[in-house]
Amino acid sequence: MNRSDRQETHVLRAYTFAIFMISAVIISYMPLYFKSLGFDSIQIGFLYSLGPLISIVSNFIWGVTSDRLQTIKKVILFLLTAVTIMAFFVSTAQSYAAVIVLMSAFNFFYYPIFPLTDSLSIVTAQAQGKSFIGIRVFGSIGFAVSALLLGFLLGRLGAGYTIYVILTLSLISLVLASFMKDRKASVKKMEFGGLWTILKQRDVLLFFLCALLLAVAHRINEAFIGLSIIMLGGPESIVGYAWMISAVSEIPIFFLLNAYGDRFRELPLLTVSAVMYTLRFLIAGAVSDPYLLMGTQAVHSVSFGIFYFVAVRHLSHIIPEQYRATGMAIYTIVWSSMAGLLSGAIGGPLLEAYGKDTVFYTACGFAIVAGIGFFLMSWAGQKKPAHKRQSI
Repeated sequence: MNRSDRQETHVLRAYTFAIFMISAVIISYMPLYFKSLGFDSIQIGFLYSLGPLISIVSNFIWGVTSDRLQTIKKVILFLLTAVTIMAFFVSTAQSYAAVIVLMSAFNFFYYPIFPLTDSLSIVTAQAQGKSFIGIRVFGSIGFAVSALLLGFLLGRLGAGYTIYVILTLSLISLVLASFMKDRKASVKKMEFGGLWTILKQRDVLLFFLCALLLAVAHRINEAFIGLSIIMLGGPESIVGYAWMISAVSEIPIFFLLNAYGDRFRELPLLTVSAVMYTLRFLIAGAVSDPYLLMGTQAVHSVSFGIFYFVAVRHLSHIIPEQYRATGMAIYTIVWSSMAGLLSGAIGGPLLEAYGKDTVFYTACGFAIVAGIGFFLMSWAGQKKPAHKRQSI
């Protein structure tokens, strides 16, 4: 790698580190911020559902805009500028109606940043002949550092300062993004004509269904573990520690799978992931100590860590190359948008009416069904020849 490539990679890693710091604060502390404004669990669940719902449209709009303009960097810069402005306005809002309107605008610009960042990282890694994981892992490190340090800070100051931390991190990310090298996406564009071609394949449809079930379980935990820790009497600071544990735990799994994952079939690994999600949420539902609930986040390594890496690889094998961009767009909608919408709608009322045990047992049920689905798909495919393995 020459000096120019090294500099480009360092800047992209620093930006990825910063942008995932924002993600850590939003995931960990925004539910507590909404609680500090006096909102109940149902209202918070609805606010959590807003982002995924809006992202169905906004990811497409800004993805197409990036393709049309043949730039990723400039679109990211615009989105970060808008996010910074909207974060300022959110900080001034107090009423539920105002927060709904402003968070809708915030999410419209915030959610597309991550798929565009992944696109830039993938294209950069391909151009340099390197692994995408070598860049993406800095997102996990940034998430962990943010959860630890900013979690400690917000634990001292209170969740009411969350939006000001987001505003500061948005400005830092904007500055770093301005130094990134722009690249044009080299992947094929999404083709709506290929949508039916993909969905009528039984294996693909079953994969998306199982992925959706597992994603709903994952998103329920993501949305409500912080509130559950507080409901059990835990201090706000350990919410940050919980997310730090999960982020740190996934880093070695990414490297191990990148090095040795191609020795194993994807569907058995996805079954293992679902089993670990099941155990994780079964324990989370059973414990009544906030520190034990925090500890369940360590299982993130062999639940989400495996799924995140293996699911994309499996998808690249079962979808023809000419429809791969369409398939990835559907996967993003399933994992991020549909699951986030359903988890907020399901988890909020359950937490309000029955408490955290029912919330996590419900997530456990989704994971069990997903695991059965992956296992049956794996069993049915045992007689088929193995695909040619590849790394991402």
